[in-house]
Amino acid sequence: MRRTVVIGGGASGLVASIAAAGKGADVTLVEQKELVGKKILSTGNGRCNLTNLAMSPEYYRGGNPDTVEKVLHTFGTEDTVRFFRKLGIITKARGTYLYPKNDQASSVREALALGIARLQVETYLQTKVEKVSFSKGKFDIYTRKNGEEQRFEADRLILAAGGKASPGLGSDGSGYQLAKSLGHTITPVFPALVQLTSDDPAFRKLAGVRSDAKIVLMSDGAAVCADQGEIQFTDYGLSGIPVFQVSRFAAEGLREGKPVSVILDFLPEMQETEICALFREKQKDWSDNTAEEFLRGIFHRKLVNVLLTRAHIRWSQKVENFSEEDFAGLACLCKKFEVKITGTRSFDQAQVCAGGVSLEEIDPLTMESLKCPGLYITGELLDVDGMCGGYNLQWAWATGYIAGEAAAL
Repeated sequence: MRRTVVIGGGASGLVASIAAAGKGADVTLVEQKELVGKKILSTGNGRCNLTNLAMSPEYYRGGNPDTVEKVLHTFGTEDTVRFFRKLGIITKARGTYLYPKNDQASSVREALALGIARLQVETYLQTKVEKVSFSKGKFDIYTRKNGEEQRFEADRLILAAGGKASPGLGSDGSGYQLAKSLGHTITPVFPALVQLTSDDPAFRKLAGVRSDAKIVLMSDGAAVCADQGEIQFTDYGLSGIPVFQVSRFAAEGLREGKPVSVILDFLPEMQETEICALFREKQKDWSDNTAEEFLRGIFHRKLVNVLLTRAHIRWSQKVENFSEEDFAGLACLCKKFEVKITGTRSFDQAQVCAGGVSLEEIDPLTMESLKCPGLYITGELLDVDGMCGGYNLQWAWATGYIAGEAAAL
């Protein structure tokens, strides 16, 4: 019986352990936190968005799309649903998003923990892996717990240590160094699914405002990507799911030294000409009101004041005195409110990382390293990051399961 050591007790590490042990492997799981699956508890706002019914490589960034497609073809959404059903988790859908029926991320973590316990996976918690070496077909894993050193020997090693996002939950980036020490190339790692920062003084006035809008990410003057939904204004910049969806491209552009901005469209369902017509129609009934009062039924008061300031219209100006140029300027701002982006929030606030172990060095059918035989790499350590919507967890489940089964053979 081959001995398999799994480094990392997060989403992919737990599934890898269950898959390997289920095939008869002698599995040891090493986790540096006091609890396995701790990061799972924070997913989906505590409800755990397990996966998505709309699953394809287009929802993933970085890496090689062909590799992503092969992984998802081998272990897709239906496989995830079946896997968790065997663990006692029944799923339900909100649109295309799948959650546990009880809306509790804790139940997912507990089901996985019970899964490794039933399969008698030997688990070491609060144990930090400091070094890994490979010689003559064997891995030596050197760890430390409470100042005491311990060495594990393995025939197969599954590296599932996570990236650098949310280090407080265990992802401290140490897995990258372990992979590098075993011959792997690490592409630049930076935050993804994260808030964007700006030094625009308007944000001090807009902090706390939420507004439905379309967001377009501009990098070096070109539109790179877009999303739509609720945007949250903060004193440091922008947050909300649409912001997360475009953030990795902002981080990438800034890392390359390009000017980055976002254009917010507060009325994406209307054209500028329609907005002007709406303003003219409303002017008839609101002629004696101020500019601030005129827009208050459309936008949050704080946003109204910022829009008027940018349009060079006094808040107290009477609506009857609005010109066609005033309407045109306001309509343009409603559709094209541009914000210069200066950066992203740190890894502490990021949900996932972009970058990591190059997919060119991984066999997508087994997740085995092409640099070091017997080494398997999974989850966020790889140069793949998904959009919000269960895509990153699906990547973790898929790569973990594929690696676990392959390592047990």
